[in-house]
Amino acid sequence: MASTPPTAASRSRAGQAAGFMPDDVPSLGAMLSLGFQQVLTMFPATVLVAILTKFDVGVTLLASGLGTIVALLVARRRIPMYYGSSFSYITVAVTTMSLYAKDCFNNPAINYCPEGVRLIQVGILGTAVLEILVGLLIMRLGKSVLDKVLPPIVTGSVAIVIGIALAGSALNMAGGLNPGEASVNWLVAFITLVATVVFSVYLQNRGIWGMLPILFGAITGYIVAYFFGLVSFDAVATAQWVQAPKWTLPAFEDPRAWGAVLSISLIAIATIPESTAHLYQMSLYIDALGKELGRKPFEIKNLIGLNLVADGTNDIINGLLGGCAGTNYGENNSLMAITRNYSTAVLMVAGVMAILLGFVGKLVALVGTIPVAVTGGLAIYLFGVIGMQGVALIQSEKVNLFEPRQLAIGSIILVLGIGGNLFMPSSIFPFKVAGVFPDGIPAIVFAALVGILLNLLFVVVNPARFGVKERENLNA
Repeated sequence: MASTPPTAASRSRAGQAAGFMPDDVPSLGAMLSLGFQQVLTMFPATVLVAILTKFDVGVTLLASGLGTIVALLVARRRIPMYYGSSFSYITVAVTTMSLYAKDCFNNPAINYCPEGVRLIQVGILGTAVLEILVGLLIMRLGKSVLDKVLPPIVTGSVAIVIGIALAGSALNMAGGLNPGEASVNWLVAFITLVATVVFSVYLQNRGIWGMLPILFGAITGYIVAYFFGLVSFDAVATAQWVQAPKWTLPAFEDPRAWGAVLSISLIAIATIPESTAHLYQMSLYIDALGKELGRKPFEIKNLIGLNLVADGTNDIINGLLGGCAGTNYGENNSLMAITRNYSTAVLMVAGVMAILLGFVGKLVALVGTIPVAVTGGLAIYLFGVIGMQGVALIQSEKVNLFEPRQLAIGSIILVLGIGGNLFMPSSIFPFKVAGVFPDGIPAIVFAALVGILLNLLFVVVNPARFGVKERENLNA
């Protein structure tokens, strides 16, 4: 272990650059305060995913903390990342719950659906295996192989589908799932929505405050909902201060789970590029600080494969315990960039804090009092952002949308994914696959598979062989 460096404050007083590199171990006070900031930053989004998918909040917090610690150890404390719940998996989680735990999931009075969670756990473990295999493949062959199979037009289009396909769910939640109270619920939802957008825009570059627009938006909506009589604290009063999280075992014995494996693991198509982008961003910040401190560069940008292996081990923890599928958090990365703290020791302390929070029964009960209308207002914004991130990926990679090949792949993924999710019965295409999709293929999975296969066709049978010249890219 590296020796404890001078504190950030002492370096600042000495006129030197202030900050902590990944292998630095700050003082106990610094680790506790910086670790708490990391927990505060991940908490709103991590808990919100659990609420939207009806996972247990306590288990999700526990798995987030433990998964982060394990991932840091797998990465040999070289890659400073914090792991929380991923929004990208909400679509398939909602689809699985709607198919196999319908009575529980559609009941607004129920916050936790263990039957559906156990099925999804098997799928999360499938995601973990896929991420680890892709990571090992990249470590062996390089990232260029992955780019051929999953180019930006595929990954970006799938990300768009993931966000926009959830539009119906977001609007249903905004209405409160209770037609008798629709007008009040919509008012609360829109106040929550506007407040969240305002905080996200006007609190930019405001330090820790700029990291918490979701939390502030939720608090605003919660207060408004309270005055409209939509909040009840009965469950909080009866909850114990300390209780064991409701962890569950994956339903390996249930044949329905194997369809969830393919459905859920394919969402890694969208999360792998996201995780890699986070790695590149963090590498720039860390090496810039290292240069100022006179330290050797870490160059974690070269650890793409190891980063994905760490992602996979985090999801092994989620899959085994019953936490939401995870991803490394851009919000926490931004916090580290602002505070110039990249210490993995701090992140491990944050992980311990998250684990302890998972055992606070009254906290879990308090989170459960958030009205559906409030989460609906947040969902309208957040689900739309997921879709727009797909647009941003296509834009940032300068995909040639004047080329018929790219247009074909992207347009087909969008129509099959969004249209199928919103308009096909139960969001399923009627192509039954025995043992995997006995009821048909979920729309988002079908769209991703068609897009991948179409892209592989163009890779194997390259149009250039037939004298076809690629059109000029006016986006470049």
